[in-house]
Amino acid sequence: MTIDGRIARGDRTRAAVLDRAVARATEDGLDGLSLGQLATDLGVSKSGLFAHWRSKEELQLATIERAADQFREHVVRPALRAGRGVHRLWSLHDHRIAFYEASYLPGGCFFAKVQFEFSARPGVIRDRLAANFQEYTDMVDRLGREAVAAGHLVAGTDTRQLAYEFESFALTAVLKSRLLLFPEVAYGYARRAAHDRLRALATDPELLPEE
Repeated sequence: MTIDGRIARGDRTRAAVLDRAVARATEDGLDGLSLGQLATDLGVSKSGLFAHWRSKEELQLATIERAADQFREHVVRPALRAGRGVHRLWSLHDHRIAFYEASYLPGGCFFAKVQFEFSARPGVIRDRLAANFQEYTDMVDRLGREAVAAGHLVAGTDTRQLAYEFESFALTAVLKSRLLLFPEVAYGYARRAAHDRLRALATDPELLPEE
């Protein structure tokens, strides 16, 4: 029981540290992470954190995985409960924008921040980020192809192009909501852009909810 209790406490500490690391990275980047600062933020021993991550790179990789888990929890899983076809494709974009609107993370989007940070820096961190980005792009493409197969989108729809556009809408909204526009305006534009694009491609525009 004692061992189990220690394991449980260790798991809770690890989860709390990674949640804080994800939040900090949206403002300071992955390079801005340090076990010392995270320990101070959470009021825990710095030495105790070294039992979980022996290097900064290990901490960065674990932070990326935690951010991906958060995104799946708040965006992907709820979106996939929508009906198949264009409904699910729209739901994914809608949930993503809602995640940003909720200010769950102080910097808006973890992946937007760190992908730019590491885009020109070869190495294991960049490779892991690229893999996550590709996984999400492939999922949007797959949902688009399912919508075509269901007869919801016109035959011949370029679903890779659609995935690219949806990514552009979302990332632009995150950037502009912090620099140029009120968040509700920026995220409203992102929703409208995707909604209009899907309605233009839909075999029946009434498949999409009113915007």
